[in-house]
This record gives sequence, structure tokens and C-alpha cells, in this order.
Amino acid sequence: EGKRIFVLGPKYSPVEFLRRVPLGFSTPLEDLPPIPHMACCTLENLYLLMGRELEDLEEVPPGNVLGIGGLQDFVLKSATLCSVPSCPPFIPLNFEATPIVRVAVEPKHPSEMPQLVKGMKLLNQADPCVQVLIQETGEHVLVTAGEVHLQRCLDDLTERFAKIQISVSEPIIPFRETITKPPKVDMVNEEIGKQQKVAVIHQTKEDQSKIPEGIQVDADGLITMTTPNKLATLSVRAMPLPEEVTQILEENSDLIRSLEQLTSSVNEGRDAQMIHQKTQEKIREFKGKLERYLTGRKWRNTVDQIWSFGPRKCGPNILVNKSEDFQNSVWTGPAIKTSKEASRYRDLGNSIVSGFQLATLSGPMCEEPLMGVCFVLERWDLSKLEEQGSGGRHGQEQRDVAQDAQGEGEACARGGEQPGLQDGGSEPSEKKTSQKGEPSPTDCYGPFSGQLIATMKEACRYALQVKPQRLMAAMYTCDIMATGDVLGRVYAVLSKREGRVLQEEMKEGTDMFIIKAVLPVAESFGFADEIRKRTSGLASPQLVFSHWEVVASDPFWVPTTEEEYLHFGEKADSENQARKYMNAVRKRKGLSVEEKIVEHAEKQRTLSKN
Repeated sequence: EGKRIFVLGPKYSPVEFLRRVPLGFSTPLEDLPPIPHMACCTLENLYLLMGRELEDLEEVPPGNVLGIGGLQDFVLKSATLCSVPSCPPFIPLNFEATPIVRVAVEPKHPSEMPQLVKGMKLLNQADPCVQVLIQETGEHVLVTAGEVHLQRCLDDLTERFAKIQISVSEPIIPFRETITKPPKVDMVNEEIGKQQKVAVIHQTKEDQSKIPEGIQVDADGLITMTTPNKLATLSVRAMPLPEEVTQILEENSDLIRSLEQLTSSVNEGRDAQMIHQKTQEKIREFKGKLERYLTGRKWRNTVDQIWSFGPRKCGPNILVNKSEDFQNSVWTGPAIKTSKEASRYRDLGNSIVSGFQLATLSGPMCEEPLMGVCFVLERWDLSKLEEQGSGGRHGQEQRDVAQDAQGEGEACARGGEQPGLQDGGSEPSEKKTSQKGEPSPTDCYGPFSGQLIATMKEACRYALQVKPQRLMAAMYTCDIMATGDVLGRVYAVLSKREGRVLQEEMKEGTDMFIIKAVLPVAESFGFADEIRKRTSGLASPQLVFSHWEVVASDPFWVPTTEEEYLHFGEKADSENQARKYMNAVRKRKGLSVEEKIVEHAEKQRTLSKN
């Protein structure tokens, strides 16, 4: 008690300490500069944990579990306490459960907002699996692992940490948007023949007719768009990434973030920080994995041409630059002949990347982030912009020469009027500056960089819409222990909630079965209670977030083949799971929803009396 100690965060590095402190680890505490992920504090109280009680102690011998007071301002989730700064920190604990379910929280009485903020901070420190966020809208959001964990966190917040009454929104379930290859069989598992293909092509042409005029769409899905001022043209294509590549991108998000930071510092001409050798090896290994899976004619040289990752520059989508005018790669940086061209293309290239980031952050179906999509920038034509720039400079030079000649003529005509000569000489320069300051006719559309961002974003969205779009749902792995008597009821509950059984095995020496299944997070609310009720408490599930999975049904599907018309009817109004999820998200976000207002309407019958 009363001892001064160092609190080392999980990312603390003794090497960084030595780089910042030339005198080394023997430097007095008073002379230490601020060092990342390291703080110094005094031990205020030591406690012995006795059940629900805390016994105050003066000192604690080694080998005991104890409580320490006075660390609430220094430790977030985990930290290493040490008496010398030369100690490397312990690796933070990795939890199998990933937070996936989020709710917005607010106090019932607005005056109690400070207590809520303080309570959420304490909850964040107490629970290693919860995440606390403040969104751009100002909402305070809790992200939890599931329904049971969410309820536990809300109870702790109201009873222990904030001690106030709170209002909680409906749970927000995240989805992802992606594209797939064109299907080879229809909805009734019939192989799509020539006649059906014609019908499908006719349907896709109808879908493409929804795309506004002025946007060119090729047969293979290449979208060509021009900026509003007609000075730049972009050609973008969207392709689905293989599942293995998407998984690699998800697993290496931290590495991608550090790679993007390095590339941006190189592009801007700053001295790149020395990269650790292990990080360089990881980047090479990561690139090798991508090259191993992105093989074949359509993926040739794709890995070397990756320009950016998205969304937020570390997501599971990639932007590939196949334009011949401007070669830029996330691995090497821009390759341009002259520095003047490099700076100009780099500025415009940043606008292209920003448009890609915006497009991947909110997809066209229900404004959810994209996943597993590769956008290829096939062509990037700036010839009209360059022509206008050179034409503008040539015209400006001619105007300057004419104005100079006019000024000299006026000065000669005035003869010896020396006082007026100075005024006459300054007049043309004023005219020149006013003429240079006039906005060009293209400025009515706003800055050119902004036009490029908007055009790139719209081109990416239209490139997605001409491909088969699908929703991706978050999935739980579900482990259920049940006796043989209630297996049928367990399967009934799973199938009702769109679950899928992967494995079933009997536990040796008992009559218990262990069932492994996957279940959509969106269908998991009330699942544990329902399965216990239906099985009279003989089955207990355990849910852990596992992965993202494509929802098989097409949210925009309409019958096109004869067999589909016979099977589903002309309206095809049977429930579509993907459309149900999509409409629910669109309603929550205040977007337009295409649905019938009146269903099962009947004509009113009035019986006339004879």
C-alpha cells in the first residue's frame, strides 16, 4: 500500500520506451516523458476478496488473489502492473464470444445523463466482452454477445453501476450485403435452359432499365459513368470474392490498417516509420495467401493492383486499379513519371478511394456494409479535364498579352502624364486578377474532387445492382445437450427459426445427445426460453457468434420460368426470408419499403332486401 507502480497497457513496448528515454530504465520517475500505453500510479488500497465482502489489508504476500483500489482511471480492460518499465506486458485475454447484438440506451430522466455515462464507463471496465460506443448521432450504444449477456449488462447498469432507470431500444441486428455468381438452377431446382435464360436476361434488362440515363451498362456488368461537369469518366465492375479471401481479409484487419497507414504516409511524402521485421513478414505472408487463392484468368495480377481495402480502409472488400494512366498499389504506392503529375493524380486518386469507402460502408439494398466484393476500376479518363486545363491556360496567356498591349497603347496615348501612368499600369493587373478569380462554368457542380467521390460511389452501387445481390446474416453456433425423448422438439424449434443441424452425436455412458447447429442471430431472441419450454427443461442451448453466411434466397426474386409460375403462382407471395430481413432493416432506418398496404382484401357484400 502506498507503493508507486507502472501500469502497462497490452500494446506497451519496452523498445518504444528506450527510443523515447535515452537514459534507459534507470531514469527517475520525475524526468520521464509521456510514453504511449504506460502510466504511473500509487497503490491506494489492498483488499482480500472474502465472498461478497472486502477485507482491507496493509500488504499481501506473493501467490494470493487480491483486489487493488485506485486503478479505475488507469486500467480499461486489462493491464500489467510492474515496479520497473522494462517488463514486457502480458498478452490480453482473447474471448471466444464476439459482441454482435447492439442496443441504444438513454436515461428515463434526461437530467440523469451524467450518471448513465459514468455507469457505462464502469460497466466497460467490469465486463471484458462488452463494448460501449457513442455514435455520430449522439446515441450511447451497448454491444453485447447475445440476448442473455445483454440482459445481464442492462441489469448491472441499472442496479450496480448507474443506479438509474433507463430506456432501451429494440436490439439492432447487423447484416452485410454481397453479390454472388449467376445461379445455374432456378427456385424449383430445375437447370436453367436456353428458354429460361432468355427469360432471366429479359428480367435483368428490365432491372437495368431502372438505372438512370447517361450511365452505360455492358453485357458483363461494366458500369461507365461521367462526372456532372463531363470532364472525367469512370468504368467500374463488381465481382464476388472467393470465401477464403473474404475470411483472410477479416482475420487480418489490424494488419491491413497498419499497411494502409504506411502507404498513406509514403504517398504524402512523409518519412515512413520503421516497420518491425515481424510486421513485414506478416505483410508478405498475407500477400502470399491472397495470391494463392486469387488464381485464374480473371484474377491475373489482381493482388499487385489492389489500391485500397474497405470500408474504413480495413474491411473485407477490395478496390483494384486496372487503369493504365495511373498505377497505384497498396503494396508499393503510386507509380507516375513526373512529380507534378503524381501530386495531381494522387489528390484525384484520394477522391476515388473515398468514393469506394462510402460505397462499401452502405450498400444499395438496406444501407448495410458490404462484404466479399471486389470493385475493379477498369478505366479512368481525365483527357477532357487536361484539355480544358491546357485550353484555359492558353486562353489566359492570350488575354494577358492583349491586356498588356492595350495598357501600353493607353500609356503611349496619354504621353507625358506621369502621375496617371502608375494608375494606368495598375488597372490591367486588376482586370487580370478579376478575370482569373471568375469561376469556370464547371464550378456550378461544386469542387471536382467532390464530383469524383459522388460519381465513384454511384458507379460502385450501380455495379452491385446489375449483379445477383444477396444479404449476409450473422450466425451463432448452437450447442444443445438433450435427451433422446425430446430430440424431435429440439429439431422443430431449430427449423422454425431457420436453424441448420450440422452434427449430432451421443455422449458415451449417458442418454444425452450433443447437437451442433447454426442459427441466425436475428432469429435467436427468445430461442433459449422457447427450447426450454418445449422440452420441459431437458435441453439447454449455448450460443456463440461464429461467422457471416449468405442468405440463400434472392430478396428481389420474381418467377421467370414456367415451372416457377406453376409452383409459386403468378404473385409469388410466399414468404421470402431475405426480403423480410431487408424490409425490417429499411423500416428501422426510415428508408422506402416496397410492400402492399392492403392484404387479403375482400369486396364488401351488401344484400339488397327484396
